[in-house]
Amino acid sequence: MSISVEEPTDKKPQNESIIGFFERWLTLWVFLCIAAGIFIGQVLPEPVKFIGSLEVARVNIPVGFLIWLMIVPMLLKIDFSALGQVKQHWKGVAVTLFINWAVKPFSMAFLAYVFIRVLFAPYLPHDQIDSYIAGLILLAAAPCTAMVFVWSQLTKGDPYFTLSQVAVNDAIMIFAFAPIVGLLLGLSSITVPWDTLLISVGLYIVIPVGIAQAWRGALLKQGQEVFDKTLNFLHPVSLSALLTTLVLLFAFQGEAILKQPLVIAMLAVPILIQVFFNSSVAYLLNKKFGVAHCVAGPSALIGASNFFELAVATAISLFGFHSGAALATVVGVLIEVPVMLAVVKIVNSSKGWYEKGLAKNQC
Repeated sequence: MSISVEEPTDKKPQNESIIGFFERWLTLWVFLCIAAGIFIGQVLPEPVKFIGSLEVARVNIPVGFLIWLMIVPMLLKIDFSALGQVKQHWKGVAVTLFINWAVKPFSMAFLAYVFIRVLFAPYLPHDQIDSYIAGLILLAAAPCTAMVFVWSQLTKGDPYFTLSQVAVNDAIMIFAFAPIVGLLLGLSSITVPWDTLLISVGLYIVIPVGIAQAWRGALLKQGQEVFDKTLNFLHPVSLSALLTTLVLLFAFQGEAILKQPLVIAMLAVPILIQVFFNSSVAYLLNKKFGVAHCVAGPSALIGASNFFELAVATAISLFGFHSGAALATVVGVLIEVPVMLAVVKIVNSSKGWYEKGLAKNQC
């Protein structure tokens, strides 16, 4: 098995050696996409409306294609044979699963209710409040698949733990994403379009996982070098698809953002609190159970990060381009890199404290 990003060395700053150019400046690209999308939406409203009308069963065809370009390369990295390694770090895996599936979606639903429905409600468009809450729930309901490999290596995490944990989460996501989203939307008094939700799970989880695993097997039969070259080729394709999707989203959302420029800042508040809360709980639980730091670091980061590509896709399918749900999921993309780098710094700087009183347990 291999991880496609290289190990950090002492000769380069970790951020420079592991995070690629696009990832390092992802927040800037998102801001540029906001500006470009709003501009396009204002000067070319008819073409934008035409793109939005290209739907089948409420699934926008151009965006669906772009999202497949985003997701399949990420899923290509996942080796489900790594599930057999779970027993080696079962405590860390158990902590992360608890945070990802029993804490994070529910804590986000609570935070969304407190901030969006109560505290910020007077300052938000009333007809979009339910949609904003739905988007935040979608964002928290699926753990990240791709960027966690980067965060893990920035904390010098055990790569085999990270790989096996991501494989477990992806396997669970196939079955648990729709029920959890449906439950929390129902608890938030939001009508659940079950047919569209199940179609979204099939389109953006089940089918891409099947394609990616079949493709992965075919590539590996040709050798590791062919597999690595394919991943390197697809990486910029995936990022370009993400940025193009964001431009389209903001082309539709532009009018709402111009009228309510503080909406993005208000939506970011529960996301920020959720990330720091869940990463802290995961980190502390791992310390309590005596888990090695090289497992606790990636465990905390996997517990905090979100599969925002899936969230964006599902929000568009369920509620449409113009929805507050789509906008809320995009805010997750906007703050992903800076907030996760902050968590990485906390994990790294607290290593001495973490290992005090613990038996030396090297990875």
